[in-house]
Amino acid sequence: MLAGFRSLVRKATSLFGSDESQQLPLEIPRDDHSFSRKNISPNALKVLYRLHEAGFDAYLVGGCIRDHLIGIEPKDFDVVTNATPEEAHALFSNSRLIGRRFKLVHVTYGREIIEVSTFRANSAAQAEDTDKRQSLKGKDTARSSHGIILRDNVYGSIEEDAERRDFTFNALYYNIADFSINDYCGGLEDIDKRQIRIIGDPRQRYQEDPVRMLRAVRFAAKLNFDIEANTAAPIKEMAHLLDHIPPARLFEEVLKLLGSGYGVKTFQLLREYGLFKYLFPDTDALLNSGWQRKDITPDAFILQGLSNTDTRIQGGKSTAPYFLYAILMWPSVALRHEEFSKQGLPELPALHQAATMVLDNQVASTAIPRRFSTPMREIWDLQFRLPKRYGKRAFTLLHHPRFRAAFDFLLIREQSGTDLGGLGTWWTEFQEAPDNQQRDLVNQADGRKNEASKPKRRRPRRRKSNAKRPSDSQES
Repeated sequence: MLAGFRSLVRKATSLFGSDESQQLPLEIPRDDHSFSRKNISPNALKVLYRLHEAGFDAYLVGGCIRDHLIGIEPKDFDVVTNATPEEAHALFSNSRLIGRRFKLVHVTYGREIIEVSTFRANSAAQAEDTDKRQSLKGKDTARSSHGIILRDNVYGSIEEDAERRDFTFNALYYNIADFSINDYCGGLEDIDKRQIRIIGDPRQRYQEDPVRMLRAVRFAAKLNFDIEANTAAPIKEMAHLLDHIPPARLFEEVLKLLGSGYGVKTFQLLREYGLFKYLFPDTDALLNSGWQRKDITPDAFILQGLSNTDTRIQGGKSTAPYFLYAILMWPSVALRHEEFSKQGLPELPALHQAATMVLDNQVASTAIPRRFSTPMREIWDLQFRLPKRYGKRAFTLLHHPRFRAAFDFLLIREQSGTDLGGLGTWWTEFQEAPDNQQRDLVNQADGRKNEASKPKRRRPRRRKSNAKRPSDSQES
């Protein structure tokens, strides 16, 4: 795939002179590239053709073209057009308008959503700073006092739209009118070089939207590309701008970063570029402190958890967001649990206090919905309940709705080096054993019965004393 792609780049660039202004944009005719309608979702084609037949320009843009050229099967198909959101919405009865910051149209076909956006102009760069307390009602473009774009609904040409894209390989457009690929920012050359390069001045672009720093890292991990030197240079210095991004948005970004099958590499890059501490400040501080104890080595545990998650996702299996967050925050919970235990709190109350403190600290950085925080607490709680297998407890735990997640979590702890006395093996055998063998396993694990089976040491009989006991009466 890449050998053919390099030939495509050489053929395309040879059509132009050496002057960069003459080289771009590149227009690759249908006969000179391999991206065809067979590679496009049928629903995306419906959207493209309906826009085209209504007299509007219609293009596929970004990731689907990039991924195909790299050799990855495209999954998301985004459409861009010169139709306004209202005009596009009127064409599709199965669509809805969404967004305030960026107004978009979502066209729904069952579970598949085709996102339609309008060409955006570059006029947002001249928007006046807008204080967060000031109303944005009626404004098409606005920025916060930190320079972050709060709203960008000024529309323009395809050339202006390309300049508003984040990275060069995301400014590739597939024209449904003639099936050509149009490269406005040198994305084909950067794919050939296997590098991530931001469009425009990196500092300005990161200030406009600090999440672009996270996206650079995510693409580097997913595509195994290098971040181009000028694109990478300001990241450490400007990472603090993530503090001004709403926690709810960062929650979604974390799921994309670490829950897409490349979590280990992404985690390492986030740490390398100083971004991780703005997503998980407590965990980052703990990792930097070097804290560990006999039953947990934080960095080994997190890497093992991310590795297991990557394996599942790359194998076509799903993973729950709460499980990913439970892994990343467990070392902090273990540390706080230790502190509360030293203060005299019993085991489980200490755990509940620790979980509450860690979650309260975390939501200031990345919001965690209650539907995720509750299962996280249950997974952590079960780490203290799974060792207690006597009586009917093992059978009760086996039917707990969060048992399977807690069991997988337990295995990660063992795989990362925690010695739990073969607890993971016992639970594996217990799940697979027939009923009669399950009872035997419980009996073998029941420490109370093992103690009862040992011969008891007889206590010496107490001799009665002949001395008279004093009288309780007041006369004695």
